[in-house]
Amino acid sequence: MFLIEAKRIVGVMFGAFLNAISLNFFLIGANVYASGFTGFAQLTSSFFHDFVGIGISTGILLALFNIPVAILGWFKVGKGFTVYSVVSVMFTTFFLELLPIIVLSEDIILNAVFGGVIGGIGVGLTLKVGASTGGMDIVAMILSRMKDKPIGTYFMILNSIIIALAGILYEPENALYTLLTLYVTTRVIDAIHTRHEKVTAMIITHKADELQKAIHGTMVRGITILPARGAYTKSDKHMLYLVITRYELYDLERIVSEIDPQAFTNIVQTTGIFGFFRRD
Repeated sequence: MFLIEAKRIVGVMFGAFLNAISLNFFLIGANVYASGFTGFAQLTSSFFHDFVGIGISTGILLALFNIPVAILGWFKVGKGFTVYSVVSVMFTTFFLELLPIIVLSEDIILNAVFGGVIGGIGVGLTLKVGASTGGMDIVAMILSRMKDKPIGTYFMILNSIIIALAGILYEPENALYTLLTLYVTTRVIDAIHTRHEKVTAMIITHKADELQKAIHGTMVRGITILPARGAYTKSDKHMLYLVITRYELYDLERIVSEIDPQAFTNIVQTTGIFGFFRRD
């Protein structure tokens, strides 16, 4: 258990480090903005610096914006997920303050693309270990549960505001380059970790009862257990069929690897469900 949690912390730290590199080495110097609360903090920092004459770093603003969100997440989303998300924000703030803001290239397209790629890897790795970069992830989850709409809807709304403000406050081209960065970031995250709110897991195992108990000990999800038979081995098995949120993927992977390392698990996109789905 200690090694698993240590791996999780290291993953969160490395993801935060990559996010800081994306911002300080590529996006901030080019006035191109990241997605979510990070981009909003970046845009607010630029506004205070360029129009008000007050220097407030992106890292400090990111931490401040996430304080009320973390409190909401603690009560509405889950303590474990929120704790690791707060850890991610703290490390991102630390690395943003530690690393200098430098301009590696004057080409704004290179900055937009490489910033988006590195930032996407950072976010994807953070999601991969069962955490988030805080901010919009938590807000979107809360709103999605209240309104029963896809999380992506709320990401699109906030990112649209960031793009519009970038075009209004600076040049319209900045909005287009920001859109390029958001597209690249999303594609990279999709390649590392699914961005869909719900996914379906099908687990073929010899230890159905043990897996069912372990999964229900961590998350409240309905599980259907079906008989299965190996076509090649002719051995009798069972298939566990369950729908989970993308934030629970890390915990599910950990449980399966601990209980039955020989199990075969297939994760597929779930575009919609009908009937009861517990949203705890």
